[in-house]
Amino acid sequence: MRYICQICGYVYDEAKEKLPFAELPASWKCPLCGAARSDFKPEAAKAETPEAPAQVIEGDMKELSAGQLAALCSNLARGCEKQYRLEEAELFRELADYFAASAPAVDEPSVEKLADALRSDIDQYAGVRAAADAASDRGAARICVWGEKVTRMLYSLVSRYLEEGEDMLAGTGVWVCSTCGFVYVGDKAPELCPVCKVPAWKFEKIEGRA
Repeated sequence: MRYICQICGYVYDEAKEKLPFAELPASWKCPLCGAARSDFKPEAAKAETPEAPAQVIEGDMKELSAGQLAALCSNLARGCEKQYRLEEAELFRELADYFAASAPAVDEPSVEKLADALRSDIDQYAGVRAAADAASDRGAARICVWGEKVTRMLYSLVSRYLEEGEDMLAGTGVWVCSTCGFVYVGDKAPELCPVCKVPAWKFEKIEGRA
């Protein structure tokens, strides 16, 4: 039996490893991206059938919150940077800062609430991906793939933090891919991003607070 990491695609082949996947210790992590054992699925397992995408009505609009607008403008700034549109990138950063400052404080924030929000996002990706495929929108489909993998990684790290606490970060570093947002915990950045495949120099090390 072969088991596939749902984040980076690493394959655990029981025939080659000479050890059944079920006998791996609970603390075992993906050797490529560090994902938890629970993020692996049997290769033969069928993907869950996504719900039919909701019908899009022309003119139907959704009002975004200040926090969502801040995230959107921040992502647009990143996109402009990659296209060397530095003036536009700076304008989007100013908008992101403005909306971030306008966003209300989260009511009683907690790591548990963050885990619940990430889990909810993962559950919604199937419907969004189905809509992108139905519209033959390859760009949107690619964003869904990257977004789901990064969100799964964040959920895996948050779940691990809930179990291990601050010990999880003792004597190690936190690295973030500047291209897709993938987060990696380790002494040094991976040679290639497991999600978007950019080299290690595209990762930024996140320094802890004093």
